[in-house]
Amino acid sequence: MGFREKYTGVNSIEFNRYFQSDEDCFRYLSAIKWSSESPYKCKKCGHLKYGKGKKSYSRRCANCNYDESPTAGTMFDKIKFPLLIAFHICFKISTKKKGMSSMELSEEFGLRQKTVWEFKWKIQQAMTSSRKNQLCGKVQVDEFLIGEYEEGKVGRSGESKKKLVIVALEILEDKGSVGRAYAQVIDRASSKEFRPFFETYISKEAHVITDVWKGYLPLKKDYPNLEQIPSDKGKGMQQLHIHIMNIQGWLRGIHHHCSKQRLQGYLDEYHFRYNRRSMMGSIFDLLLRKMVFSEPIRLNRSNITTAV
Repeated sequence: MGFREKYTGVNSIEFNRYFQSDEDCFRYLSAIKWSSESPYKCKKCGHLKYGKGKKSYSRRCANCNYDESPTAGTMFDKIKFPLLIAFHICFKISTKKKGMSSMELSEEFGLRQKTVWEFKWKIQQAMTSSRKNQLCGKVQVDEFLIGEYEEGKVGRSGESKKKLVIVALEILEDKGSVGRAYAQVIDRASSKEFRPFFETYISKEAHVITDVWKGYLPLKKDYPNLEQIPSDKGKGMQQLHIHIMNIQGWLRGIHHHCSKQRLQGYLDEYHFRYNRRSMMGSIFDLLLRKMVFSEPIRLNRSNITTAV
């Protein structure tokens, strides 16, 4: 079967035609890992020449005989199920508008839910923003809570068991349409917590709009175009609050429960798809590239709670 250099599309039937076996997946990963942009270089000795390795599409160093597979040193390294299924999971999570929970994926592919959950956590790490493209122009910013209702705990209560998230949304000049968005888990609604998020995701030249919460005041020194307006129960920044309601609805409807340790991963997953909603045809290939060039991340089971 012949591959295009880059797989494009969101159609499941076409995907199944492209990827029919582990062999097809190894071939595709090999083309990503060792391309003209990232040519082969032995990880052991740095030699640039190679021969055929023991397994399909592996490469053996011509100097030290180190045998390297296309999955070695990637987020596909040492997975506990066939590579073809891993590709299917990546395709489902990246191309479906709402993604899929680990429970749904475990039922569809006949895997243990925890096994899928662990692999999905790797995918979410690959979906983290590159942080290279800050929001500019008009940007609305606010915080919101994730979690179940708690009697007597409202607004920005520091004692709430809910998780606090800050979110920024780019407002385009084209009839109020929206651009990109980013969100980050924070511990409290203070300028100290807000600042790293602002510095990472928002240009200092942006026209930033927030509500009148005092925590934003100290940021005006570095963000001279920051404007504070009354929230009016969300009406003051309507596009942003629609975005917030969509995130909350997605988490409740698809994942039901999410620990604070895992919440950032789900926010990254949501915005990875959201920020590429106009280029979904290439999103699967982009995800694979990020997983190939990212170091494998091991789970710390001592402080992470399973979520669906």
